[in-house]
Amino acid sequence: MKLYNSIGPNPRVVRMFLAEKGLKIPVTEVDLLAGENRRGDYTAVNPHGTTPALEVESGSHIAEITVICEYLEELHPTPSLIGETPMQRAETRMWIRRIDLNICEPMTNGFRATEGRALFAPRIKLVGEAGGAELKAIARDRLLWLDGLMGKRAFVCGDRFSLADILLFCFLDFGISVGQPIPDEAAWVKGWFERVKARASTAA
Repeated sequence: MKLYNSIGPNPRVVRMFLAEKGLKIPVTEVDLLAGENRRGDYTAVNPHGTTPALEVESGSHIAEITVICEYLEELHPTPSLIGETPMQRAETRMWIRRIDLNICEPMTNGFRATEGRALFAPRIKLVGEAGGAELKAIARDRLLWLDGLMGKRAFVCGDRFSLADILLFCFLDFGISVGQPIPDEAAWVKGWFERVKARASTAA
């Protein structure tokens, strides 16, 4: 196996997932700032031009972070980061989808349309800067919505640390670095963020 890695929250999700599993695989760096991900050598690996991608034993490639993590979980089920039972796996996937659609997507697209506009506008279609600000506001609102649902849970799926936590942590940590801080009123999220930040895997 080989991981095509780069800067950004998406590859970090897979790196953190691998670290939690105690797995090490070879890595090839893709230079996003230089546009290497949009050129022929890499688009032959992933026509979508996004990172990360995983080269598997057969020489085939898979992309998209949750797909890569699901594949790794099937190969290395212990420790489980998606779930040991059908119900646990369904719960993890439910929260992954909610977090991805409601928080990660508007957060990253909001960044691309505003602070990241100079880098992304020549490469992909973007909403206007006003739309970018609205997307960031949506991500903030949905994060507060999530905060209100968590109660006294240790992690998103209760006592289980899962891929849902990894996804949310990597994107919130990215958001903090690009002017989208965790709202002060999101008390659960702030405490949870510090708990996850203390894990050794966040250094991956």
